Amino acid sequence: MLIFRWLVLLLLVAGLLSMAMYVGTGQQRWRLLGIRIIKWTVIAGLGFFAVLILERMALML
Repeated sequence: MLIFRWLVLLLLVAGLLSMAMYVGTGQQRWRLLGIRIIKWTVIAGLGFFAVLILERMALML
């Protein structure tokens, strides 16, 4: 779980840094890269919470 949390955090930081590079340089490729990284970060976060919910449901049974 700790590794997954760090992975999501690092992906979020990478996405934000890409967006900062876009603001600094104005190059479209940094914006596209930042959006792609943030999209996959959200998907990974949703997967993480899904696993937590399923884990709690299994404990209730």
